[in-house]
Amino acid sequence: MAVRIKRVYEDPSDDDGYRVLVDRVWPRGVSKERAKLDVWLKEVAPTTELRQWFHHEDPKWPEFRKRYRAELDGNPAIDELRTIANTHDVVTLVYSARDETENQAVVLAEYLG
Repeated sequence: MAVRIKRVYEDPSDDDGYRVLVDRVWPRGVSKERAKLDVWLKEVAPTTELRQWFHHEDPKWPEFRKRYRAELDGNPAIDELRTIANTHDVVTLVYSARDETENQAVVLAEYLG
């Protein structure tokens, strides 16, 4: 199993494998056709409270990772994501955040790792 991450605003490609949107809110300005998703697993995304607290502020990144991993520990949706990852050769976690190194898809990929 290979888990990759990719912004939803990047063009989908054949080597993306199974594409999973991991945002709680649908990405602005992206149609379902353009996104070419296999599934939208919003339940695995950070809670609204955590997402709003983090607001992609760099100094909060270590604490965000810690809090989000704690949320994942008790989140049944992570089992669905694990099943997807275990049944496909390549899974791409698709996200909409501008920051490509500090976002929930990075944490999810590490968590599945």
